[in-house]
Amino acid sequence: MSLQFEINATSGCARTGRLITPHGEVETPIFMPVGTLASVKGISQDLLEALGVQILLANTYHLYLRPGVDPVRKLGGLHGFMSWPRAILTDSGGFQVFSLSELRKVKEEGVTFRSHLDGSSHFFSPESAMEAQIGLGADIIMAFDECTEHPAQAERTRSSMELTLAWADRSKKYFEAHNHKVPWRNLPGQTQSLFGIVQGGMDHALRQESAERTIEIGFPGYAIGGLSVGEPRALTREVVESTLQHLPADKPRYLMGVGTPEEIVEYANLGVDMMDCVLPTRAARHGLLFTSEGKISIKQARYASEERPLDPNCGCEVCVRYSRAYLRHLYASNEVLAQVLNTTHNLSFYLDTMRAVRHSIALGKRISFLSGGMPRQDS
Repeated sequence: MSLQFEINATSGCARTGRLITPHGEVETPIFMPVGTLASVKGISQDLLEALGVQILLANTYHLYLRPGVDPVRKLGGLHGFMSWPRAILTDSGGFQVFSLSELRKVKEEGVTFRSHLDGSSHFFSPESAMEAQIGLGADIIMAFDECTEHPAQAERTRSSMELTLAWADRSKKYFEAHNHKVPWRNLPGQTQSLFGIVQGGMDHALRQESAERTIEIGFPGYAIGGLSVGEPRALTREVVESTLQHLPADKPRYLMGVGTPEEIVEYANLGVDMMDCVLPTRAARHGLLFTSEGKISIKQARYASEERPLDPNCGCEVCVRYSRAYLRHLYASNEVLAQVLNTTHNLSFYLDTMRAVRHSIALGKRISFLSGGMPRQDS
């Protein structure tokens, strides 16, 4: 058994269901916190469990460079290494390599790049990306892809899409031949699942072609990649909505690298099942907090004497226990605890938002955001 997906309820295009992985069930639609280096910055695994996190995302590129795949594999993969018993997804490393821009060279065989840490030269191919992800041992891994920059000429967009399709085929072949090497302990008969990635830039026709040809290769789930690369958000939505129409209704749909609370609600309404983004944790480290009353920059002096909670409508331990004045003091004093508490709240807000979305879908209703930041059910 590798992965099962079942849909429990629908409301328009939105659906709620269960993604069953070797390391536990995941309720969809789901937001996945990003643990770049096998760690969600500013928060420990026990707190993540208490918040109800069901699945984390880790980054292949970063873990490949530090600490390296082999030390992780020898400790039973990421689950053993980071002491996380629930589901994990790893990306292919394609987006991180893409972001290096001046430090990479792309060929049909793969990508040569220089480490952002020490400038050392490395090579990623579909085969080596699969080898790394099998060694890391996530429940769900991603085919190696090339992310197309924006803006890009039509010829460049097509060639990039063709390269991603060729790499998807090679990724699947290597994965099927080697996935028995997954380093899990005490999970006989369980295997990883490999998702394909749809590319095609901002061209709707290329996105359709990419989706159809990726489906022909055959994967248990499909991701929409190559977005949030500088394009206007309205264009992102257009491409997502257009691409979703060409993905199988009975397979999980993963939109990579989004977004704000408003965006994750919007994309869930469109039929996306899985999303991830660094925004809630990154914003927390900069003092930007999401609340039912809108965004709050806790660094501002006006909060220095406010005794009320950060969000009166939030039941997380931060809002139950601490005042805005104290949170502002921690941030202004550069206390490490500020990162912990801010991250705890922001992740709680995102996870509660997705719970509200799932509840609304189960009731056959649509959920949207008020201008202040509070999710609500529409009739």
